[in-house]
Amino acid sequence: MNTNSCSLHVGGIEALVVRKPIKNLHLSVLPPNGYVRVSAPVRMSDDAIRTLLATKISWIHKQRARFSGQERQTVRRYLSGESHYYLGKRYRLDVVYVNGPSYVELKGKNVLILQARPRSEQERRERVLHEWYRNELRTLLAPMIEEWQERLGVEPTSWDIKRMKTRWGTCNHKAGRIWLNLELIKKPLSCIEYVVVHELVHLIEKKHNDRFTELMSRHLPRWRSTKDNLNRFILSHENWEH
Repeated sequence: MNTNSCSLHVGGIEALVVRKPIKNLHLSVLPPNGYVRVSAPVRMSDDAIRTLLATKISWIHKQRARFSGQERQTVRRYLSGESHYYLGKRYRLDVVYVNGPSYVELKGKNVLILQARPRSEQERRERVLHEWYRNELRTLLAPMIEEWQERLGVEPTSWDIKRMKTRWGTCNHKAGRIWLNLELIKKPLSCIEYVVVHELVHLIEKKHNDRFTELMSRHLPRWRSTKDNLNRFILSHENWEH
């Protein structure tokens, strides 16, 4: 795939422009620091991109202000005493070192047990916890997606989970494929349901237009407040690839 990149400056904002064989320009303001990235058609000129960016300066500043006002987790080392989140609730991590299988379980109302082998490295403990998160989210999503696809009269060709840097979910309208962010397992059930419905509705309506809004309001009347609630939750410290 032919790609090239450059930096453009508009109104005091620096944007990384990556040209790709696509039809439309896509603008992203990425957490946690408001980094601006533009995906643009290969043949679009710098001047055309600058003109479009100039119309979005106010929006870019609003996104950056939102990020700067959000609380962020400190760096996680996956050690006893840290706070980790599950379904919108904070749990204290208790790492137990045993010569046996690694696993994760909830204990009581606010403790998350992570069993690992002695001298296990941070990367290994992190992988064990994230695999548990993935299994928990998949278990929750399967019946939820089945219920909502029946209610909406749609059926994705496939759905899966991955870690995403800027989106809670994505939908490939043409292929009928849905991806959901692993980070959702840290949010309340209502927020997970909102993202599921949002992506399934995109199988009916690709764009965020009036039809999309009407469908969301008809099937999930409180979706706007749930969306606001989701976006207020603490940002993860980790910077993984989108």
